Amino acid sequence: MFLILVLIISVSFFNCKEMYNTKYDHLDVNLIIKNDRLLKNYVDCILEKGKCTPVGQEIKNKIPDALEDGCAKCSETQILAFKKIIQHLLKNRPNWLEDLLKKFDPSGQYKKRYKLFFSIVN
Repeated sequence: MFLILVLIISVSFFNCKEMYNTKYDHLDVNLIIKNDRLLKNYVDCILEKGKCTPVGQEIKNKIPDALEDGCAKCSETQILAFKKIIQHLLKNRPNWLEDLLKKFDPSGQYKKRYKLFFSIVN
């Protein structure tokens, strides 16, 4: 909860900075995580194992920057979606999450920094 509050405050503080595009914030994350085929398509896109939709490509392009700056350019909706997806992967598809971590966090630095995102919260 503390990390979410810090991220939201960071987002508010950095509002004068360029923010990530919010044109996809309306997507129903619950629908995506309930559909393994759809979620797997996004994971494969991000891992460069499959084709990317425009949404998938945008997510893939922003991940390194968002990890580095604590999602300072993310909207509140994007932060909550990221948390929901991580929680779902942790609980239901840990092997997919491990593949993503190998690509974007081989040293484990971000997993440590974002400890709350990587623990199951009910």
